[in-house]
Amino acid sequence: MAPALVETPSQPLLTYKSGTGDYKEAYIGGPKAYKPELELEGKGKQPPAKYPNYLPTWDFSKKYAPLQPFEHYDHGKDADPAFPNLLKGAKVEDLTANIGAEIHGVQLSKLTDKGKDELALFVAQKKVVAFRDQDLADLPIQEALDFGAYFGRHHIHPTSGAPAGYPEIHLVHRGADDTTAKDFFEERTNSVTWHSDVTYEKQPPGTTFLYLLDGPAAGGDTLFANQAEAYRRLSPAFRERLQGLKAVHSAVEQATNSSNRGGVVRREPVTSIHPLVRTHPVTGEKALWVNPQFTRRIVGFKKEESDFLLKFLYDHVAKGQDFQARVKWAAGTVVVWDNRVTAHSALLDWDDGQRRHLARITPQAEAPYETPIEA
Repeated sequence: MAPALVETPSQPLLTYKSGTGDYKEAYIGGPKAYKPELELEGKGKQPPAKYPNYLPTWDFSKKYAPLQPFEHYDHGKDADPAFPNLLKGAKVEDLTANIGAEIHGVQLSKLTDKGKDELALFVAQKKVVAFRDQDLADLPIQEALDFGAYFGRHHIHPTSGAPAGYPEIHLVHRGADDTTAKDFFEERTNSVTWHSDVTYEKQPPGTTFLYLLDGPAAGGDTLFANQAEAYRRLSPAFRERLQGLKAVHSAVEQATNSSNRGGVVRREPVTSIHPLVRTHPVTGEKALWVNPQFTRRIVGFKKEESDFLLKFLYDHVAKGQDFQARVKWAAGTVVVWDNRVTAHSALLDWDDGQRRHLARITPQAEAPYETPIEA
């Protein structure tokens, strides 16, 4: 008898604690690990949360309808490229030669609309910008959301915790005294999870804001990769081969992982088909648009062919330290990046149970599209 294409395993399949398939998540504790009394009151060396109004809640009773298409307008198109309203009196230091900047002397919450236009363009050019000494976390949450709404429709994450009454805020929260990292590292050798946010959506985010609420004394940095530079590093012939290819991006694995950990699934998980290379609507740059967290396969390729090409692209980004930057968090920091031309990864590299608590405002942008290669 010829061997079956699908073999019956001789032993039960393993149920992994730290993720499903290629999807992995290390830096968010989830409702099972959440200890509200410890977050509110502290214990021993662990102080109370600095921003209790931002502590996560999970509403298991509410389901959201599927996201509907909308017309996005990128305000970077209206920006003065000299940035007079954004950078007047600012101190700007590049993080590397091709990605990232750190800025002192600008208060994001006080920007005029012209300043916000320039912010969108500046971030698209720099890819990721760390603004220090910001007051965004100290504002009423609705005021922070009103600021972010200028850049696009707010995304409501399908699986994350959110502050009570504000589902538009995505929380990255690993609680004080959370020691589940040891469970994760029983199955994984590292916590690096290169991705662009929620690429499974029909209209993934653009200009994105992440601000620190609480953090460990050291560790918990975030890595960023310049996906436009990663694309430019490829040979002309290889770039031509990628032209027109599309891939499936899936939310199913993230939803399954959330369910396995006792978390919420606010919306039915979706899949989308996006180009492997997308074009930025303001700068015209082309950037790789695949990531191992959410991209599943290339349309029209057989599995082995798809796996081979995607692995090369994932490795290309992961090994590209010469187009990456590392952002170190500090109190009052707001990191702004353009999700369309970057990938990033949090790092779980502290093991003493200190709290790591950040909030993300995630305006959606246009549906990814690709323009022809210029001659």
